[in-house]
Amino acid sequence: MEAAAASSPVRRRDGTRKPHVIFVIRALLLMCKIARVVAALIRVLYHVAVAVPVKSLLGAVKVAFSLVNGPCLRYMDQAALGRSYTGTFFGDLLAGAMAHSWRLLVQGLTSLMFLCAHADEYVRPPPSPLVLVAHDKPASHPQQVHISVVGENNMRISWVTDDRSAPSVVEYGKSPGKYTASATGGRTTYRYFFYKSGAIHHVTIGPLEPSTAYYYRCGKAGDEFGLRTPPAALPIEFVVVGDLGQTGWTASTLSHIGGADYDMLLLPGDLSYADTRQPLWDSWGRLVQPQASARPWMVTEGNHEVEALPVVEFAPFAAYNARWRMPHEESSSPSNLYYSFDAAGGAAHVAMLGSYAGFEEGSEQYRWLERDLARVDRRRTPWLVVLLHAPWYNTNQAHQGEGERMRRAMEHLLYDARVDVVFAGHVHAYERFTRIYDNEADNRGPMYITIGDGGNREGLALKFIKNHKSAHLSVFREASFGHGRLRILNEMSAVWTWHRNHDEHATVGDEVWLESLTAKPSIATPAARHVGGL
Repeated sequence: MEAAAASSPVRRRDGTRKPHVIFVIRALLLMCKIARVVAALIRVLYHVAVAVPVKSLLGAVKVAFSLVNGPCLRYMDQAALGRSYTGTFFGDLLAGAMAHSWRLLVQGLTSLMFLCAHADEYVRPPPSPLVLVAHDKPASHPQQVHISVVGENNMRISWVTDDRSAPSVVEYGKSPGKYTASATGGRTTYRYFFYKSGAIHHVTIGPLEPSTAYYYRCGKAGDEFGLRTPPAALPIEFVVVGDLGQTGWTASTLSHIGGADYDMLLLPGDLSYADTRQPLWDSWGRLVQPQASARPWMVTEGNHEVEALPVVEFAPFAAYNARWRMPHEESSSPSNLYYSFDAAGGAAHVAMLGSYAGFEEGSEQYRWLERDLARVDRRRTPWLVVLLHAPWYNTNQAHQGEGERMRRAMEHLLYDARVDVVFAGHVHAYERFTRIYDNEADNRGPMYITIGDGGNREGLALKFIKNHKSAHLSVFREASFGHGRLRILNEMSAVWTWHRNHDEHATVGDEVWLESLTAKPSIATPAARHVGGL
């Protein structure tokens, strides 16, 4: 003990500390005080020298932008009306040159900003050329016509006219050219930089009979269109296609979709890929019009619908919400970004979720989904289907983990409600998983399917991760363009087929039978069949 005490560097034999140890401790305490003072000074200097000037700079940029952008917009409006902006020829010529130069500058910068902000580390093949569809008819003629279901027996007809004073009225009947009823709705417009949309009309018609052909004309001008209402009972067939875009691949997919009959199309996000270039919304609407005007299209938003930009503070989803109005009010949803609807007389309930709206516990979407699923009576509604954009399960290299936060927040709601199948997009490939809950195979969980292969401009996501933690749950995957079909036959059985775009035909690449989670355990499920793939 004495030897140990004698060798101690800290204390003498009388128990007091040695002087050099006391000095070191005091020095350390002083250094801590100095560090705290320096940290406080750094925070103050950062606030004074960085944070405040940055906020002031952003404010100045906004003011300067408004001072330049405002007159340019006013010139564009006057020029569109055929009016003089300055009152003189040469003044208008100079103002026009300045306005168009400003327009090109801003559009170029915003396109570059958007592409950089959405850069993906995944290297894709070269993009396919866009298929641009022009409008060569009078300004009062409807274009971009599409329809969606509203409630049990009604249909919303939406279209655009370049003439912003065209009437928002739909005439319709069961025979071509013979309209026995009409309905009036409303119209809206939106502005995005120098772009001002045409009049976007929304009119609800009905009540309509199920499984019935109707003929209709929009705005008392232009072409006649035909539609068929969905059935009031099973069977029913849904086409499911995501990340559609407007390329040669898109045109092939649309051709294959139109080559076989169906009742309704479901699209889990990424519609036009306009990405701030608003005229591409118009072109896309004209491209899909032949299919979208004949069968209901039910869509939800993807990341390419956001179109928000800093500084100028454009509200996100401005174009999407104005053009594609879904029945969110009818399903008590506070937002057009997520909603639900019944199909086949209530035998199927479809919930369209928003991957880019708040989804954490306590958010509006979370609370709405809780209420929506709680209202579903599975004795009356044996099929529950959910669509969202960013997949919760994904073994592709592209977009890894982007749906994980939403999965953690909401997966238990879908599991407790016994959702049968979940469709997602975002990843530009096809992948089908087994029934899953919380990263484990579970025959009481939903089947997860990624169907983001409609024909987008970015190309396919070709690389799947072989040793991914979810690889043992992935049943079938293939990087090809195509679409899927879910045919619900009765209260117990449905068949899902994925059709790859191959030559002139949509070849069936994957097929599986599903049994409703409300079905009796004694009902046997046919075995899955796979054709090709990885």
